[in-house]
Amino acid sequence: MYVLMDIMVSPGGVGVSVSPYVAMCQQIFEDAGLVHTMHGYGTNVEGEWDDVMAAVKRCHETLHDAGAVRITSHIKLGTRNDRDQTMADKVTSVQQKLGG
Repeated sequence: MYVLMDIMVSPGGVGVSVSPYVAMCQQIFEDAGLVHTMHGYGTNVEGEWDDVMAAVKRCHETLHDAGAVRITSHIKLGTRNDRDQTMADKVTSVQQKLGG
């Protein structure tokens, strides 16, 4: 099953800046071969369900190993079975409606 996910990983107990931990998760998504796009408050990720969820698990494991005592991931995800759709398709659809 193909899934589109928006995730914000929040490591706790690591100080004020979390960018090194965000970079670790970005690398995990990259290494997993998942389509992903970072934005100001998280990352959009798409791929097969098991691959995406395995990458989320690796993010938690890696960040714990890097010293994060607590990690909270805020996840929104969606699937559909009526047709194939990517994150880019969703954005393009809205842009077309805006005349762009």
